[in-house]
Amino acid sequence: MRIRTIALAATLLVAAPLVAQQAMQVPGSKNPALVAAGSYTIDPGHTLIEWTVDHLGFSPYFGLFGEPTGTLTLDPKNPAAAKVDVTIPVSKVVTASAGLTGHLLRAPKEAGGKPDFFGPSPADARFVSTRVVAKGQTASVTGNLTLNGITRPVTLQVAFYGAGKSPAQMGGKDNLGFEAHGTIRRSEFGIGFGVPMVSDEVKLKIAAAFTRD
Repeated sequence: MRIRTIALAATLLVAAPLVAQQAMQVPGSKNPALVAAGSYTIDPGHTLIEWTVDHLGFSPYFGLFGEPTGTLTLDPKNPAAAKVDVTIPVSKVVTASAGLTGHLLRAPKEAGGKPDFFGPSPADARFVSTRVVAKGQTASVTGNLTLNGITRPVTLQVAFYGAGKSPAQMGGKDNLGFEAHGTIRRSEFGIGFGVPMVSDEVKLKIAAAFTRD
């Protein structure tokens, strides 16, 4: 009897973590049927804009913009009517090099001069969509990007990443995520310092998360 009790206890000790693990499920899914229509607010803590430039032809170099704000209005039955409006705090640019980050935000060397890149008090960037062409779980999203005081059209290739409700302890709200890619030329936004040693072309990779209001 004692041996059977010990064996049962050992089985329970092994099984309990497995049962708990099985009970925990990832709340998001790549199932588009889980996309709820409505107005969403961007999740600033889980949305990142990665930019990559070519450095001297030797290697790519990338940095990040984070903590954006903005909204998304979406009806999965009419994706072409979707609207997105995102504001990006350029002043919070991040790189792996303190020296480079400092240079990006450095004031002009001469009073009244032009900074090499963004300068010490850059205005926020903003992307406002103007056209959405959807195809399955992907879409081509064209909009106006305002950066460094200059507005130009930009097209992003967007792919649905996942949807679902967050856990109850995290609010239990509908969540939605996308990945997007695009390319801009920084000289078109008045940031031509170092071209072509540092590429004019800037590749963008975006991880965007939204929560329904």
